[in-house]
Amino acid sequence: MANEYIIREKYLVIANDFNAAGDASASIKTTLKKIGVNSALVRRISIAAYEAELNIAIHSEGGEMVLLMNKEDIILQANDHGPGIPDVSLAMKEGYSTAPETARMLGFGAGMGLPNMKRCASDFQITSEVGKGTNIQMVFKVA
Repeated sequence: MANEYIIREKYLVIANDFNAAGDASASIKTTLKKIGVNSALVRRISIAAYEAELNIAIHSEGGEMVLLMNKEDIILQANDHGPGIPDVSLAMKEGYSTAPETARMLGFGAGMGLPNMKRCASDFQITSEVGKGTNIQMVFKVA
């Protein structure tokens, strides 16, 4: 990956703010469309961004999303604060969810967030520490 970024944007995601959930991913989609990124790639990134944003809102104490772009890659990072994921491999299984009832009543928490992010990205990395938080980096190849 080149070190020089054409785009570098940060988006704050507030815990349990379901009214604003989706705003960051919508802004990311708008930014990518404005600069002419291929629509199929924009769609994949938008899906991954939405899933990441909702996971931060539902499962954490808040966090941020970072959009980076260089000539070869679009990088999407999702970083949250606590509680962390005790078993990442279990959390990666489709249908597994620890979403609270309040989120489920709103139609969230089906357990597809992490698997969808991984499916959409060219490269997907997740690290999590219980009590600290979770960091996800997704790379999408531009060419």
